[in-house]
Amino acid sequence: MSTYYTPLEQEALLHITGPDALTFLQGQVTCDTRLVDSEHAQLGAYCTPQGRLVCDFLLCQLGEEHYAMRLRRDTRGSSAATFGKYIVFSKAALDPEREDWRLLACWGPDAATSLQEIFGTVPGAALAAQCGEGFSLIQTDEHGQQFECYLDSTRYEQTLEQISARMPATTEARWQALQIQRGWGRVEAATVGEFIPQMLNYDLTGHISFNKGCYTGQEVVARMHYRGKPKRRMYLVELPSSEPLAAGTALYSDSTAQSVGNVVNSASRAGEPALALVVATAAAAESGLHAGSADEPALTLAALPYSVTTA
Repeated sequence: MSTYYTPLEQEALLHITGPDALTFLQGQVTCDTRLVDSEHAQLGAYCTPQGRLVCDFLLCQLGEEHYAMRLRRDTRGSSAATFGKYIVFSKAALDPEREDWRLLACWGPDAATSLQEIFGTVPGAALAAQCGEGFSLIQTDEHGQQFECYLDSTRYEQTLEQISARMPATTEARWQALQIQRGWGRVEAATVGEFIPQMLNYDLTGHISFNKGCYTGQEVVARMHYRGKPKRRMYLVELPSSEPLAAGTALYSDSTAQSVGNVVNSASRAGEPALALVVATAAAAESGLHAGSADEPALTLAALPYSVTTA
């Protein structure tokens, strides 16, 4: 695998500042925000009181009393509006309009070496972070080959020039396909309120802390974890063409005329069939899935890097 970078235009930062920023988030989101500092980031999600997902995110520190949630750009506005109902009681503030920070992804066998030449240091473990003047660098995989870099406007142009001198640019879709292969499901605008966290395998990917205490939607999420198993889980599939599917597209199986699930995310790959993460029942996934209608070509089930169990 060669080393590449891409701007993340479909991602955005939701900034949260103030002395109560992490305390406020601790009572709202699925991850333990007490673990977040200048050297550690956390995956997490935000739910409605009914346990339905509003957004997923990667939470990191950008500066003193300054944190940010990296989430899908098309969910930032609705997420901020939901958070905003409760943050008025805290010494913290949300800013969903800030665009003075830019996002890049870098990956490949030489990514760590190149980034160390630029920043002088790199994180050394999954979700480890390096926070400095005008930047936050996060390792997102376990092998030290995938990184997200957040840069403020004072550093962006210079750092982009340094990165582009060391590795070629590629498409954001290529980065998205890589995350899909890892089984990291993302909430998009079309699926806000559609899934509970276990449907996107968040109990398997580290998005949920089951010992942090109460948060919005916690009762539903915990009850599913301790007293039952989800009837629907997320699966990785290869599409019959190179065209990705829209998030929320209904799925059908060979055994029933009713919808058995939905597309979560999909991305194209150069010269190869597109990939998708889909939520469906285990029986439907095993019998054969079709997108849009049962008459469409079957999707090919592929292996996720972790085991999935269902009811």
